[in-house]
Amino acid sequence: MKIETFILEREQSLWENEVKYNLSESGVHPGSINNHFSTQDIDDILNTELTYGFTRGSPELRQNISQIYSNIKPDNILVTNGSAEANFISILTHLSAGDELIYMIPNYLQIQGIARAIGVDVKPIWLKEKLNWNFDLNELESLITNKTKMIAVCHPNNPTGSVLPDEQINAIISIAEKNGIIVLADEVYRGAELNGVECSSFIETEYENVIVNSGLSKAYGFPGLRIGWTVGNSSYIHQAWSTKDYTSIAPGRLSDVMATKILNYDFRQNMLARTRSVLRQNLDIMQVWAATYNGQFNFILPQAGAMAFMKYSFNVNSTELVERIRDEQSVLLVAGDWYGMDNYLRFGYGTKRNSLIKALELCDKVFKTL
Repeated sequence: MKIETFILEREQSLWENEVKYNLSESGVHPGSINNHFSTQDIDDILNTELTYGFTRGSPELRQNISQIYSNIKPDNILVTNGSAEANFISILTHLSAGDELIYMIPNYLQIQGIARAIGVDVKPIWLKEKLNWNFDLNELESLITNKTKMIAVCHPNNPTGSVLPDEQINAIISIAEKNGIIVLADEVYRGAELNGVECSSFIETEYENVIVNSGLSKAYGFPGLRIGWTVGNSSYIHQAWSTKDYTSIAPGRLSDVMATKILNYDFRQNMLARTRSVLRQNLDIMQVWAATYNGQFNFILPQAGAMAFMKYSFNVNSTELVERIRDEQSVLLVAGDWYGMDNYLRFGYGTKRNSLIKALELCDKVFKTL
């Protein structure tokens, strides 16, 4: 199996710790253990024995995850090392060479790369800016054949920050159910809604063949814990757990302990409130900054996540522009090219407020020359 280069992740891996200002991140800036945990919590963490722990996640952690959703039991959950592993396991568990996957684009293209590597035919369905970054349901139906095994979406979406309205979620489920197709929803940005209202989860439609993947990296601001999860019916969870025997086996023991505390109801609500507060304040900065360019930057305001996906009018390739800003100003952005959409840039605005302001000032030094 030969996996194609995952350009977006490769560029971030190479440069995110080399630049002075990283605006390629799509989550909020993380805090520390001392900042977020009580003295008693820290004592619990320090006195945890470093065993393998529970390969599918501790019962306490899975119980807390189940309470995020209205209709899920702990046995319907498998804890993974980040949502990336959840996505990997979902594809390896359900898809094979010759199957067709209908895939929402633009998107974090991990799922596409994995699926192609195992011989799956990936058929893109493009979100349309004129539809407020939603897609055409008639187009979705037209892509379905007798080989279509799965529809995969990112909700809320990376990189646009769009949220699927309930009526579109229900329509997607109806189409999938009519054709016996699995729906895979990457919901890692759920909880980071700027209006403060948590968007609907695909798992709550109660369609039997829905899989939802999520984790602590984005909406919660704990990427360093590498905790994710996959949610689905009992048969899927049993198969996915078996697949996981070949990947990471178990989540880190300390990460499991900390994640259990984070996903306690009150702790969780406090973390999400913090995230939304940061995003609202920093999005105001982005809007004021973009307005100074008098239409050279345009974007639909994100509904969730720390991402502003901006179209620009400069006559320059997006990868070349990102590389120039990186090399000349030590600021890392994400090129629209890396999503297959040139003439766009993704600005991550979840960083510290002063860092965001300084990074945009440095970007100006390049943009003002174009």
